Amino acid sequence: MPSADEQLPEGTDAIITGAGVDDDGGDTPVISAVKAGSEDAKGVFFDRIDELRGQASDKARDLAQAGKERATSALDSLVQTVEDAAAEIDEKLGSQYGDYARRAAEGIGNFSDSFRDKDVDELFNDARALVKRSPAVAIGAAAALGFVVARLARSSVPESSGKDAPKA
Repeated sequence: MPSADEQLPEGTDAIITGAGVDDDGGDTPVISAVKAGSEDAKGVFFDRIDELRGQASDKARDLAQAGKERATSALDSLVQTVEDAAAEIDEKLGSQYGDYARRAAEGIGNFSDSFRDKDVDELFNDARALVKRSPAVAIGAAAALGFVVARLARSSVPESSGKDAPKA
């Protein structure tokens, strides 16, 4: 820690005790390289950045895979629901409308199968290609998705009335 009369670098208010220390209390590889005056400190730093980037990428891929599995499961449930509703539609509105429902279920099922068969990297590449091909559609889809997520979030939070709420 610098003494009170030492100048800190411009833009630095204080030195944080423990910064640059790993979980075991020792210096991180980057700090060790800098303290040793190593010319390779920059290389150690960027190696660590690459390692962290790889870990983050692996974690994101795992989370995306789990989300893909949940989405395909939900789509399969939707297919089953629409197919079940098609029989009711046949009875109440006629077989022509029931056929529409069955075709919709078949389309959803085909999409679900296609989605299930692709790996996460292929899905990301498809999304990138869609954004490049038609950015307006991508922005519209993002806005619609944001709206749906906001509505779901709002509906999951219990609403408190202003009369019963405690005054601060």
